[in-house]
Amino acid sequence: MLYLWNVKGREQIGLDFEVDKLTNSIENVITGDRFQTDISLVSNIELKRITKKSGWQFDWNLEIKDPARDVYKLTIVNNQQIIQGLVSLEVKLDHVYLHLVESAPFNKGKSKMYAGVPGNLVAFACKLSFQRGHEGNISFISKTQLVQHYIDTLGAVHCGGRVLIIDTNSALKLIHKYYPS
Repeated sequence: MLYLWNVKGREQIGLDFEVDKLTNSIENVITGDRFQTDISLVSNIELKRITKKSGWQFDWNLEIKDPARDVYKLTIVNNQQIIQGLVSLEVKLDHVYLHLVESAPFNKGKSKMYAGVPGNLVAFACKLSFQRGHEGNISFISKTQLVQHYIDTLGAVHCGGRVLIIDTNSALKLIHKYYPS
């Protein structure tokens, strides 16, 4: 299962990323140009630039400090210095748990630079699940108002409450969209 925690109260808040568009990379919203992406682990040095002061919504230092979680960055191929988005993942016994997803501040809202960032990060989680022998299965907790959005855009399955999973079939569709072979 996937949880976003309110650290002070340790309550489940739920994920609230919006999947703007499923692309096969990321896409410049003005020109329509597409750029191939890389996903790699974020470093502690890079996290010093990723702060609420610089427009990020979450404290990613808390994520990287949790030994069970890995924080990955999405960048454009040949431009590793500019982080397009981040995802916090935990490999469980039978699936990958999606803790947190966030697009870079310049990839949010009506004036965003690139579309496709959240879908790209979720597709990576599915790919990692396959690599770890979990058949692409991932899970997460959604904010109530976004449950149907994730069903419609990602092919997620609602398991009750705010719990959603992406099963093998939906994972394959996302992976083939973002990682065509």
